Amino acid sequence: MPVATTTTSALMLDMDGTLVNSDAVVERCWRRWGARHGLEGDAVMSVVHGRQGHLTMALLLPDRPMEINLAENRRILEEETADTYGVVPIPGAPGFLAALAGHPHALVTSADEALARARMGAAGLPLPDTLITAGSVGASKPDPEGFLKGAAALGFAPGDCIAFEDSEAGITAALAAGMRVVGIGERATAHPATWHVASLEQVAVTPQPDGSLQLVLTHA
Repeated sequence: MPVATTTTSALMLDMDGTLVNSDAVVERCWRRWGARHGLEGDAVMSVVHGRQGHLTMALLLPDRPMEINLAENRRILEEETADTYGVVPIPGAPGFLAALAGHPHALVTSADEALARARMGAAGLPLPDTLITAGSVGASKPDPEGFLKGAAALGFAPGDCIAFEDSEAGITAALAAGMRVVGIGERATAHPATWHVASLEQVAVTPQPDGSLQLVLTHA
């Protein structure tokens, strides 16, 4: 039975945890970073998902100057971009993106463009034509700026878009932008997305004659 059937003009897609499973790389890089700073690994992992790295650092080391966070984040991004071992598509992602080919959708990610290209490539997934990355915005998720820019780039009002997200920061950002949100995977279940599904295997996309997209969400 469907969880929901709805229509939308465009989709805003997070990357990590939504289209791509990069948890193994994130764990390796960020637990190493935490250990260098005497931080407990689980505490680091509890805030890292969905945010740009410098904001994660600011939350964990609040007294440290931001310029140090920005410099360390550049090094972390280089590490993450070079390490694609274990990066795989979220179940259902290839078919989901194939169904969106030629229809309005944007990638809205806290990764920079180089990291987005590396991870989508490692997972064998096509990049959307419209990319909103860390370099596109002045404020990281949970700020809604990225989603607002994605909607504007595609020419739609935020309320006419649906976002796909897995993290608290991402869900908060999309809701603040005025979008409905599909929460993907276990990480999303603790947060107030409009709907939740286990993976993209539970999402069917059907283009409509008027140019809109019908989404049918089902249980696993």
